[in-house]
Amino acid sequence: MLPEKNVLKEDYDVVIIGAGHAGCEAALACARLGLETIIFTVSVDSIALMPCNPNIGGSSKGHLVREIDALGGEMGKNIDKTFIQSKMLNVSKGPAVHSLRAQADKQDYSRSMRKILEGQEHLTIKQGEVCEIIWEENNTSFTADYNNNNSKDHLENGLSYYKNPDKKIIGVRSYTGTTYNCKAVIICTGTYLNARCLCGEAITYTGPNGLQAATHLSDSLKEMGVELRRFKTGTPARMDGKTIDYSKLSEQKGDTRVIPFSFSTNPESVQKEQVSCWLTYTNEETHKIIRANLDRSPIYAGIIEGTGPRYCPSIEDKVVKFADKDRHQVFLEPEGLYTDEVYVDGMSSSLPEDVQQAMYRTVPGLENCRIVRNAYAIEYDCINAKQLYNSLQFKNVNGLFAAGQFNGSSGYEEAAAQGLIAGINAAMYVKDKEPLILDRSESYIGVLIDDLVTKDNREPYRMMTSKAEYRLLLRQDNADLRLRKYGYKVGLVSQPVYDKVCEKERLISEEVTRLKNTFVGASKEVLSYLDSVGSTPLTTGVSLASLLGRPEINYDNLSAIDKERPLLPDDVKEQVEIEIRYEGYIERQKKQVEHFKKMESRKIPVDIDYDKVLSLRIEARQRLKEFKPLSIGQASRLSGVSPADVSVLLIYLEKK
Repeated sequence: MLPEKNVLKEDYDVVIIGAGHAGCEAALACARLGLETIIFTVSVDSIALMPCNPNIGGSSKGHLVREIDALGGEMGKNIDKTFIQSKMLNVSKGPAVHSLRAQADKQDYSRSMRKILEGQEHLTIKQGEVCEIIWEENNTSFTADYNNNNSKDHLENGLSYYKNPDKKIIGVRSYTGTTYNCKAVIICTGTYLNARCLCGEAITYTGPNGLQAATHLSDSLKEMGVELRRFKTGTPARMDGKTIDYSKLSEQKGDTRVIPFSFSTNPESVQKEQVSCWLTYTNEETHKIIRANLDRSPIYAGIIEGTGPRYCPSIEDKVVKFADKDRHQVFLEPEGLYTDEVYVDGMSSSLPEDVQQAMYRTVPGLENCRIVRNAYAIEYDCINAKQLYNSLQFKNVNGLFAAGQFNGSSGYEEAAAQGLIAGINAAMYVKDKEPLILDRSESYIGVLIDDLVTKDNREPYRMMTSKAEYRLLLRQDNADLRLRKYGYKVGLVSQPVYDKVCEKERLISEEVTRLKNTFVGASKEVLSYLDSVGSTPLTTGVSLASLLGRPEINYDNLSAIDKERPLLPDDVKEQVEIEIRYEGYIERQKKQVEHFKKMESRKIPVDIDYDKVLSLRIEARQRLKEFKPLSIGQASRLSGVSPADVSVLLIYLEKK
């Protein structure tokens, strides 16, 4: 870094460190909310880079993308413009687990997102490395005006920056010595912080795809009292598509009718010719080569220090941990329309190059493959997100926020979701407004963030539908109905867009009511219709809603005996059918949510002294001190805190 005589200074409201999927959403949110924002990246060519898999969405991740879109984020719109194949997953199951997944043209996705950032008012892009975060001791005393509803709400939320912790952000300094004064900083460093890539015995101290690592910021964070840890992830090799024998592979086509990610995208605009993906499998010969070379794998040789993701294991891990499996799926996915590179999904590795070539060439279709980019593992610094509140602000630093893989998560979608929330809340912090906190009962984003900040995650966190307790309510198809209001409230969703979802809500309600109040009897026409769809004949009159509850009947074919139905958009018809067909299950989950809300509404003062809460077990007291939960509900989800501890805490708060 240059000496202090370099006195170049610039002023911004918010500084974003990192321009991956988290950084892009954070920067756009802040700028769109009117804040002067600067986003730093080690290379402007790496904005919204996809260093690993070339797709957006997938099981549960598709839910996150839809929620990002409903709140006013950009990821859904961008993938709608740049996808090369789209498929709805889990269609044979219930609507709660339907998830959209799209293969992206990786370069096009990155270029398109960069263009959005470049055209955004109030947003500056800067290539450079932030090496230091500048802060000062926070001596401001806290006062709450209980006649001011806004102030009281903040106090009841128990959020740290209204209690004024020890430190507050005043700026950052780049490696070239320039100081950027600001009111808030969002760290979105992804896998770049103190990164090193491993391919067998070869170790390079770079970020993903050979890009420059960020090597100076970690020391500054440690000086602030931020606790860092090491995680690792990996990526498979990229093959020259011209060297693949596709005749030996099983073709995987996209959906005939494409459904867009964004609620704002015209469905007709995404109906286009799609590329195919391909399926093959490893075999015993593949596994034999891997087992014979485990001693050369950095993972098993003890060279890798970081913890990897359990739900996305390397091929070495699969062979060792699932020794009973004689084969593993391998998906070959094109990386774009203007490249021959093919992503070998399912075979990430950190084995040496010679072993990689030997094992890949045992896979049917890859016998003569040529590797364009070797597979590698990457280690990086990140945090235990227990240091954050649900707003994604650090508990001990005013104005310091974090998002994405820096928070110990994995995946583009998880990163983008956190980036959007961190961006919104940094803006709310600067504007002295109430932060946006989404809870587990209203969004997958709420589940993601709550899991990160309340659980001591020992490995990169991955979103899964099974982690959402109320997943029948949190479907991807109704994300706009659940979350548009929040995007509108904070200022990221326009009035016309919000009015549209309100109108949609009205149409759904009216049509559900109409179907419940429209009755048919055992007429010849009705009996003929029921026979045509293979349904049991009627002996008495029933409502159309009752008939729609039958599995062989859907809203469209019910039109044969529903002559008075209004002309409705497809998305409204979809919601009507789901609401009626799953009404009993939905009502049951709504009652569970009511109980959850009661627990969440019982706030815990941030200055509570747990040592004075008698009868708390020692382990529970330690965990409560460590995580500082904001509510009884959050406290109840901490490992080490039992229902009995929660009861003791409730009694103590009641007395106080």
